[in-house]
Amino acid sequence: MPASATGDPSATATSEGLVRRLRDRFGQLIHEFGKFGVVGGIAFVIDIALFNVAASVFDLGPLTAKTLSTVVAASFAFVGNRFWTWRHRARSGLAREYGLYFFFNAVGLGIGLACLAISHYGLGSIWPTVFRTLLADNIAANVIGVMLGTLFRFWSYRRFVFIAAAPAAVAAATAEGD
Repeated sequence: MPASATGDPSATATSEGLVRRLRDRFGQLIHEFGKFGVVGGIAFVIDIALFNVAASVFDLGPLTAKTLSTVVAASFAFVGNRFWTWRHRARSGLAREYGLYFFFNAVGLGIGLACLAISHYGLGSIWPTVFRTLLADNIAANVIGVMLGTLFRFWSYRRFVFIAAAPAAVAAATAEGD
């Protein structure tokens, strides 16, 4: 039986201390990742909608459609991330941030396009009735590619684009509860 179930106050204090230490250590990261997820979720909807319209209505090839949809969605995401997700971080100039943001987005796009190309052209040459469909293209580009690209983007934006602010600014932003 766990010590906390026996009513031992030291076990409760230890648990609370552990939670507090984890929150102190990872709270800002979790807070930023949550905001990044909201912005990314909206951008994801924009990306999927434009990809499907471009691929099915305008009959663009899958790589062209994905490139177009990603550029539009990334433009939305830049604004959301700069002015909401990482608004508490130091500003290093719009041109620098925008340039780095789109460079790392291009790498993320490359990750998504690689997943799509492997599925559509690589596996599609072996089993075209399965892998050369709009469903397979959506899974490759908008599930696997976006997942891998998102992990890369979060790391690179946080590390290189929206540089860390002074500790006092981070504490103030966290205290505001935004």
